[in-house]
Amino acid sequence: MRFVTPLSLALALALTGGAVSAPASAAKKEEKQAGPKLNISPEVLKSLQAAQKAAEAQDFAGAKAALAEADSKAASNDDKYQIGAIKLNTSIAAKDTAMQSEALAQMLDSGLTPPEQAGQFNAVAADQALAAKDYDLAIKRAQAALAVNYKPESVNPTLAQAYFGKAGTANASAEPARGLNQQGLAALKAAADATKASGQAVPAQWYQIGVSRAAAARLPEVTEWAKLAYTANPSGENLRTLIRLFQQANPNITNRENLDVLRLMAASGGLVVAADFTEYAEMASKTGIYGEVKSAIDAGRSKGVLNASQGGETYQAAVGKIPGDKASLASAEADAAKAANGKIAAATADAYMGYGDYAKASKMFELAKQKGGVDADEINTRMGIAKALGGDVASAKTALQSVQGGARKQIADLWLTYLATKG
Repeated sequence: MRFVTPLSLALALALTGGAVSAPASAAKKEEKQAGPKLNISPEVLKSLQAAQKAAEAQDFAGAKAALAEADSKAASNDDKYQIGAIKLNTSIAAKDTAMQSEALAQMLDSGLTPPEQAGQFNAVAADQALAAKDYDLAIKRAQAALAVNYKPESVNPTLAQAYFGKAGTANASAEPARGLNQQGLAALKAAADATKASGQAVPAQWYQIGVSRAAAARLPEVTEWAKLAYTANPSGENLRTLIRLFQQANPNITNRENLDVLRLMAASGGLVVAADFTEYAEMASKTGIYGEVKSAIDAGRSKGVLNASQGGETYQAAVGKIPGDKASLASAEADAAKAANGKIAAATADAYMGYGDYAKASKMFELAKQKGGVDADEINTRMGIAKALGGDVASAKTALQSVQGGARKQIADLWLTYLATKG
């Protein structure tokens, strides 16, 4: 009888739906390795000879029967390993996944799997256990594969899914689910790092799953995952997630600070539902920037998100004040130039920005900064916003990078995150 080494398995993880999918890559057939030297029981040897002969004749039912007989006679780990080896080869020829799982478990549990095959076998076994929703076994096998550094870019996604599967979706913020989600996120981060190291692109979906899991478990890592999601896919939707996380973490920001956050949502296409547009209009109204009230409501209506009545009262009040407000801007500029401090210049700049005149707004913010007597962080934030909306990305970054601390610093960083995706 030929004592064969198990045929190599091509590791191909291709999961769909909400699961974390490994990056697509061509499966590579690995070289055969020499198996361990075994002392097989004569009774087992006879059954294995019959199984191998049946498998070579494509009689897989006969092969299974002979292998079952060999299992009943197994007296040592040597027997169990060789039964698993023949069973594995038979399962590959028969395309029998259940038998393949059984064979891998038998070989691995024997303790005789050669080190050069242990990583691959554990990886395949982990993926099969995951498919069967045996999360504890999937975790065990994946960790064993990683212990010998076998394809971490492919094994870590399996490990992450196993932790997430074990955590479930109920009571995600309570133990043990919270801890399991945290372990799953660590595995997912390791998967992303390993994927980058292998020269492949990290699927943007991984980061979105990270945000979802961290948010459900109320983990502080949620903001970092949201940043990664935005960097991988700089969409308005992903930036909106970052912005809403900031607002939730900072419920006491001022109306003026919140307005600058909502301006970023507007600039990035993150205003989606009616409440987004009305909140934006309300913040502009509360800070006396009437042109921006009108533009916010008009944008919501043009997208079909707002009907004629939503935000209507705020809208009408602002529209009534716009003519007089615009007429006062020329004299306000003159007053700002003569003023002892920059307060009039800052207010005039706010008005110009609300009307979309970013060049004049930038000029007035510069004047306010020169004269002083104003909140430097607010002026630099808004100057950066005016420059950004006016298309001067380099100057916008310079202004925003000079914001020093507090909520303003976080707001400036959000804008800088957005501008990092621009020219």
